[in-house]
Amino acid sequence: MRIVVITGMSGSGKSTAVRALEDEGFYCIDNLPVRLFRQFVELIEKSGESFKGVVLVTDIRGRDLSTGIVESFRELRSVGHELEVLFFDASDEVLIRRFAETRRRHPADEHCTVPEGIRIERERLAALRQNATLIIDTSEFNVHQLKEQVIRAIKGEQGSSNFTVEVVSFGFRYGVPLDASLVMDVRFLPNPHFVPALRPYSGREPAVRQFVLEQPDTTAFLDHFFNLLQFLIPAYCREGKSYLTIAIGCTGGRHRSVAITEATAARLETLGLKVRISHRDIEKG
Repeated sequence: MRIVVITGMSGSGKSTAVRALEDEGFYCIDNLPVRLFRQFVELIEKSGESFKGVVLVTDIRGRDLSTGIVESFRELRSVGHELEVLFFDASDEVLIRRFAETRRRHPADEHCTVPEGIRIERERLAALRQNATLIIDTSEFNVHQLKEQVIRAIKGEQGSSNFTVEVVSFGFRYGVPLDASLVMDVRFLPNPHFVPALRPYSGREPAVRQFVLEQPDTTAFLDHFFNLLQFLIPAYCREGKSYLTIAIGCTGGRHRSVAITEATAARLETLGLKVRISHRDIEKG
């Protein structure tokens, strides 16, 4: 099993890292006592659940942090597990500023100042830092850059290739999908609803699809829309977004939007993206 230990200084971005790895399919547990690492991993193995790996978060909050943690790492590796230790750090000045912004007390000691807490924490975490597989200094990172750094650390340079696009057709008469990132209105195209031979069928049927896609405006629209998406998707990836929902609507969500959704998804698949298609209102027309 792949085991990633997240540790490091309070305020250095560990919570952001955990959320990023949860999105990647890792099972994450926070502040697990060191003495329970081995038992927890064994329970996960016996559960039969499918995970990309396990993330264990340990830091100064753990009372047994200094007792046997290096031995625990050695024990997990000795039985065949792939274990990585990611240590998150930042400069004292940055950590102090982050604590000031959140107005939280430092977990090292409820009675100490933040600078004193940082000093104590560095001392207690010294052994963990020395045994880290990778040290990530987050002093200059924003949230999105930190997430990207974590994914790259786990998945390599191709980490951002997990971007998923969902293309959903809908009918405006039933409302715009609430989770849509982009909304495109294709009601400017001729409507198959007014062609008696096509009205009973959806945009999945070859005759309806042909009617919609062979319109001169359709070809121009798809070219312009695809060029826009080719520009936007890499920009979303750089900002740490892991998915994009594109909603394409017509009046009833049965003819034009369905055909355009299928065509858009087919073009996006040529970029090597994970693409999902759904037709929210296809059965309502």
